[in-house]
Amino acid sequence: MVIYMKSYKLKIVTPEKIFFDGETEQIKIRTTEGDVGILANHIRYVCNIVAGPLKVKDSNGEREAALSEGILKVSDKGVTVLASTAEWSDEIDLERAEKAKQKAENILSDKSRIDEFERAEIKLKRALARLSVGQRQGQL
Repeated sequence: MVIYMKSYKLKIVTPEKIFFDGETEQIKIRTTEGDVGILANHIRYVCNIVAGPLKVKDSNGEREAALSEGILKVSDKGVTVLASTAEWSDEIDLERAEKAKQKAENILSDKSRIDEFERAEIKLKRALARLSVGQRQGQL
């Protein structure tokens, strides 16, 4: 038996582009409070998101993306995600993400560069999210 889920409008926006604008049945996204899933008819909800994976499920299957920090808003009209960056798993350059991770870790370990600590921490979280999602791409 095939069970069809009700769909809803999802829009994911970054400063550079509209990353996704269409119908979906479910998303799973990382927030400051942990991972949450959003289905159709979800209560109104606003929260901060952190660097991590985003799973988008629709009638064609499931896709995964790496998101950086931003905001999630659920309203009667649908779901909007505003993120600093977003990349589908098949778009991630794993070599570049690994280099970014190493660079951020080096800055974090160098106590004389304390002025760069916060920025390096953000870059490390983004690189780890990209690596996690990009490496799973081959497993989907």
